[in-house]
Amino acid sequence: MTTKPCDAVIVAAGSGRRMGFDKMTALLAGEPVLRHTVRAFEECDDIRAIHIVTASAAREEVADFLRGARKVTAIVEGGAERHLSVWNGLRSLSPDAAFVAVHDGARALATPALISRCLAAAQAHGAASAAAPVTDTLKRAEPAGRIVDSVDRTALWAMQTPQVFAVPLLRRAYEAVLSRGEIVTDETSAVAALGEPVQIVPNDDWNVKITFPRDLPLAEWVLAARRTGR
Repeated sequence: MTTKPCDAVIVAAGSGRRMGFDKMTALLAGEPVLRHTVRAFEECDDIRAIHIVTASAAREEVADFLRGARKVTAIVEGGAERHLSVWNGLRSLSPDAAFVAVHDGARALATPALISRCLAAAQAHGAASAAAPVTDTLKRAEPAGRIVDSVDRTALWAMQTPQVFAVPLLRRAYEAVLSRGEIVTDETSAVAALGEPVQIVPNDDWNVKITFPRDLPLAEWVLAARRTGR
């Protein structure tokens, strides 16, 4: 277990536009997606406190189904863009938080072991993120859809969460993003813009981000397989 306090910011303020409904409250194996996500962080001994960032209209519902979650210490209102939601979560952290794990609320399959591995890498390097090597053949195409050429996938990684950082580093990165009026889609982009390195934590386990309705049956299968040890 880490000797430096690590808190989690779980970002759950998305609109669910591609899902067609609120994916955080969608039922997965009989429980809301977000409840599964929170449970992984509660079961990770390295996480001290959890800060949920959610849409204003959903705060009451989220608070209701997370009732009894022992590590959830704050439910914070999100922003218009993801990076603004993360910033609100960062601002709610305790002053003594040394590290922060930022995680997508829709990644309900992350495990406590993965969270701990990312934190260990962040402690060693200052910043770390779960990721999977790109295995699909990649092509570059014109706007009309005609293939132009191939993209070498040798050194390409699909970024996941959790992404874990020393708190001062991530705060400095987001202050720079906000001062420039930029939009970043993940925390590694903000940190890399400072010229700071981010360590990849390879993850070969399921960690799908539930985005479309088709993702729910897949996630249910994964959860069932884990329970039975298959």
